[in-house]
Amino acid sequence: MVLSTDPRRRTLMSVALLALVLMSASSGVMLLVAGASDATNAPAVQWWAAISVGGLAVMTAFIRSGQTARLADPSLTVPQMVWTITSGAVAYVLAGEARGIVPSVLAMILFFGTFGLSVAEVIGIGVYALLAFSCAVAATTRFSTSPFGYLDTAYALMVLIVLGGSIALNLRIQRIRARLSEQRQALAQALAVNRELATRDELTGLPNRRAMQDLMDLEHRRSLRSGRPMLLAELDIDHFKRINDSHGHATGDRALQAFAGVVRASVRDTDVLGRWGGEEFVLLLSDTQSDDARELLERVRLAVAGMEIPHPSGSLHMTLSAGLALHLPGDTVELTLERADQALYTAKSLGRNRIVVAPVSPRVGSKGPGKPLGARA
Repeated sequence: MVLSTDPRRRTLMSVALLALVLMSASSGVMLLVAGASDATNAPAVQWWAAISVGGLAVMTAFIRSGQTARLADPSLTVPQMVWTITSGAVAYVLAGEARGIVPSVLAMILFFGTFGLSVAEVIGIGVYALLAFSCAVAATTRFSTSPFGYLDTAYALMVLIVLGGSIALNLRIQRIRARLSEQRQALAQALAVNRELATRDELTGLPNRRAMQDLMDLEHRRSLRSGRPMLLAELDIDHFKRINDSHGHATGDRALQAFAGVVRASVRDTDVLGRWGGEEFVLLLSDTQSDDARELLERVRLAVAGMEIPHPSGSLHMTLSAGLALHLPGDTVELTLERADQALYTAKSLGRNRIVVAPVSPRVGSKGPGKPLGARA
């Protein structure tokens, strides 16, 4: 009922209530001084305490109502500080011989608002406080019945010291906040880069093996819930080792990059191509029928066969072999990948440069006589 259930408003209310409690405590001290000293105008202090606390109470009520949420300063930090500085300046005039307590209250006020202000606002509040207390010192000198003595001079100097020190400290804190903000932004950017490196293949820019496993597991769960088909295809560049051996690894890297670009341009936006390892890639096809997936892979095969990769001795051509498997209800992603892998091995054994669809059969327990995953030529 007091703080609200909205997290943002609860934070604003906590700060506003703390300011109200501090003002109430300061007013209590002033009332105590007024009751104990004959030189202090007790009724004036009582009116001052009621107005000072009441003003902050009204601002707190506005914050609690949520009407300040659309403002640039929803916590009303600047209005609260202006109010409390004005109140402190008036207290300096009313406190009489006890005005030495006011500088400590002033320091608390200025430091209290530091964390919610910009540099320009800190400077503006500091200038206002300087003017307000200059007027308070002048008023004390003008209306005091006793001559301006050394204590009055000491109090005035203490106010100036507190004001100057508080402004300097506030500006220093603002610079530290700005530096910390820059460091947080730099750290956030570095973390984003690290996340990208952790999930992307550096050479091709495709999702790496780890990222593809996560994506396939996620699509597997979606497929179970929705009943939509999911297919996995393993794509392998034919005779890639010859490219590296004959033309060098730099040409091989360019070939992998060109291959990835052509395949991505040939599939749909909803299909996900990832680098599985070496010259082997995995293509995730969701909400696709087997015949449509077979036609899509055939377009990919033709696009790859039509590629030309320039190198010093001419142009390089490539072909691909692919194995396609429909994910079966009750199977794991690993079992579907095994079936796609066996279909890929079949495509290689039949002469390469072709697409083979894995039969819909009971779960596979072994890979047969083929080479291990990622070791084909």
